[in-house]
Amino acid sequence: MEQRVFAGITVAILLLSSLLLYFNEDTEQDDDYYMGDNGLVSVWERVNQNFNTTGSYSYTLVPGQYDIVGPESVFIDVDLPSSELGCTLSPEGCLVHLGLWMPDVPNGTKVPVIADVGPYYDDGDVDALTPANRLGKFLIENMVPYGYAVAQVSVFGTGMSNHCMDFMGLSEQMGIDAAVTWLGTQEWSNGNVGIVGKSYDGTTPWQAAMFGNPHLKTIIPISGLIGVHDLMWRNGSMEARGIAMHNGVYGSFGWDGDSEDWQTVCRGYAEGYANGPAAYLAGDEVNYAGNSYWADRHFLERAMQNYNGSIYFIHGMQDWNVDPHMAFPAYKQLQTAGFEIKGLFGQWGHHYPDRPSDQNGMSSGRGAEAFPYSVRYDWAQDLLEWFNYYLYEGNMKPALHVEMQDNMGGWRVEETWPVDDREFLQLPIGDGLSVTSGSGVVGLTSTLILETDVFENETRISGMPTFHVDVTIPPTQSSGHLYIELSIAGGIHLGHGVMDLRYHEGGRECGQPCTVTGTVNAKMQMFAMDVVVPAGSKLQLTVTQTDDDYVPSPVSGGPTNFVTIGTNQNSVLTLPIIERTSDDLFTPLIWYTEE
Repeated sequence: MEQRVFAGITVAILLLSSLLLYFNEDTEQDDDYYMGDNGLVSVWERVNQNFNTTGSYSYTLVPGQYDIVGPESVFIDVDLPSSELGCTLSPEGCLVHLGLWMPDVPNGTKVPVIADVGPYYDDGDVDALTPANRLGKFLIENMVPYGYAVAQVSVFGTGMSNHCMDFMGLSEQMGIDAAVTWLGTQEWSNGNVGIVGKSYDGTTPWQAAMFGNPHLKTIIPISGLIGVHDLMWRNGSMEARGIAMHNGVYGSFGWDGDSEDWQTVCRGYAEGYANGPAAYLAGDEVNYAGNSYWADRHFLERAMQNYNGSIYFIHGMQDWNVDPHMAFPAYKQLQTAGFEIKGLFGQWGHHYPDRPSDQNGMSSGRGAEAFPYSVRYDWAQDLLEWFNYYLYEGNMKPALHVEMQDNMGGWRVEETWPVDDREFLQLPIGDGLSVTSGSGVVGLTSTLILETDVFENETRISGMPTFHVDVTIPPTQSSGHLYIELSIAGGIHLGHGVMDLRYHEGGRECGQPCTVTGTVNAKMQMFAMDVVVPAGSKLQLTVTQTDDDYVPSPVSGGPTNFVTIGTNQNSVLTLPIIERTSDDLFTPLIWYTEE
């Protein structure tokens, strides 16, 4: 993304009041700006503010006052156990590298730190000493002038960090924690560190949170993983890219024929290459005695046990790369557990909230209808207000709510998501759900299509619909595989779900032996959706063996396999329904030309 030049400068009193606020000093608020109940500009009023909306990404409403100094190149010693091999055998030890930018503040001023941690510096992107177009440049330009240090951190085995890239394993986790400690204990630091990033860099915040490090005050995972196995397997069903992506990571960051290859001979490599294919064959985590590979790479549970900071959860509802089941029901779990948490969930894909060039071009039913309303050019301001409170310990607490966008572009605020006031519309086959095509036999070349009755009124589906369906597996097979797609009949895609029928009860647990024949009730749950069904529409449910990037279970019986769907009232589509009107919607910043 190109450098964005700030064009909207407001009056001097607004700038002064904003800067004083950020350092937690008493200040008289400007009523033209501070409009929310919490003293900050609310999402309902940002549309009326003088944001610059012409660049490739967002900028704060008012620019900060400090010059940017740096970068400084820093190597951090990490004490890894000898069982991790690699750098533990090297005389130079184990080193994590980061690039650091500082604000030019008066001597003695202590500042907090914002870090982006990931594997891409000098590996498919710029080095850690160059502002990265992914996020680093955005953070440096926006946050350093407000008195924040910004660090770009390379995980082990990438960039200028040594050791091996163990794909989110113990070495990587300990390296991230060491970086947090270093950033929080420097003489110039106020002791508060936040981690933000997307994709792999959106997973490292969860890894950091597992340690309960007292310096880590907030995390902002954007399309991140709550666990590695959680990403690639859903109800026992693996994405086609699963093995290739999993084992390909090791290959791309591993042996390259140079003199340092011996440092990459690590425990994670030996375990990883075996566990990817094994997990596909078994459908589960292959938890045989002594194998902790997948357990080591589950983050959410340990983060909930040990972390004491806040969470700003950001995810695209149309994200194919990291499906929103990484966000839901995790959001609800974290909120229920008492974490201070906010959510921003728009109809974009594997993107940042504020990049129109990335969001433009999405296909119909998969984000196109929500664009350009999906672009949030107020995001930089939102982050600034978040950091000011949790890293500078300011006195103006941001709103802890969910900002959810529906598939047609409407934004609204909810206390949580899925919302608590949803009702459940049950549609059994034969009573609200009818067979329109197919005999019930589903295989590689046969499909069952079901349709609902007409929805007389506009209906909002919000949550994770389920399809509990009777399925019969022939005795010649030890399992089967189903893919379901929910769409407006003759119209747009709404959502989907997958299942390896060995996991017909849902989740990651499979009985022993992990086989299934005969008739079972498959408790399928779709991925999260927030969609509007227009009045006069029908819904269509298509049941196939597989679609998109999912592959049949390896024990499904090969290309001739099939299962039979019970087209009776034991097969029920359940839709979570909520009541909302146009009065519940807010308007995002208008940066586009309205026709």
